[in-house]
Amino acid sequence: MGDVVEQRGDGTSGQSDDEIEIVPDVPRAGAELTPATPDLDPEQLRQFQQFQEFQRFQQFQQLQQQAAGGAGQSASLRTATGTDLTVPPQPAQGTRKVPGWLQWLGRKLLGWLIFFLLLAIFATWAFNELFGSDDDNSTEAAARMGGGTYHTEELLAKEPHEAVRKVYDAIAQEDPSTNRPLIAEACGHFDNDRGIQQLFATNTGHPDCRAAVLALHEQVTHINDYAESIFPRWYDPDATTVRVDSCDFAVEGGPALGTFEVTQVEMGQWLITDHEPGPTTCPSPRTSTTDGN
Repeated sequence: MGDVVEQRGDGTSGQSDDEIEIVPDVPRAGAELTPATPDLDPEQLRQFQQFQEFQRFQQFQQLQQQAAGGAGQSASLRTATGTDLTVPPQPAQGTRKVPGWLQWLGRKLLGWLIFFLLLAIFATWAFNELFGSDDDNSTEAAARMGGGTYHTEELLAKEPHEAVRKVYDAIAQEDPSTNRPLIAEACGHFDNDRGIQQLFATNTGHPDCRAAVLALHEQVTHINDYAESIFPRWYDPDATTVRVDSCDFAVEGGPALGTFEVTQVEMGQWLITDHEPGPTTCPSPRTSTTDGN
């Protein structure tokens, strides 16, 4: 593009003949600046324009990547035809908001869950306070009763036959709070340190003392008769061990429980220290006769 010589209104230039002022050509406002290109033949010009378009495409890709990396930002690129290509802003990851109704529902459900949990805990505590815990009637309590606690506390019977009678009575009776027999009382009269609880269960065909008491209770047909099957009899007052055979008594209302060996321990108490199996139904007790001589 050539230079322009400023002329005056009278047709002459503003300078003397020896001075010529050269004014650069200023582009019009809004005109797009394009780099000057050398004189090219049509094929070279086409290739040059393709190269420019490729550069613009690379710039567009870079702007698109920048827009994807920044939340809420957009990018645009003006093409050679004057069209603006805008890259929409990418949503921020992990910022999805939970609907208000879902938050409200979650708080309500959590509140009710905590309420019912506390209610269940309170109901269990109140039941145990009013009726006693079932743990007191478990084999663990029975193990403590027949496993050494009697050394310092009076927990056992004061007579040998009474110790066996208490076993029958505990199997026959039923705890109204649990609808179960008195497991701790029945098993607690056996010497647990020597494994007599387990021996009694094995001899009666059951896996443990608790299961034996539960199963034998189901066979009881008359509570009072069975509970009083064993009664006091004479024994040597100097003896420390007494043998009590169930078939020496008229066992009624349930199964006979075999033969018991009862030993005197601390504080005049009697503890079952051995057991032998026997028939569940005993023959009629033998009666002694005299010939009159």
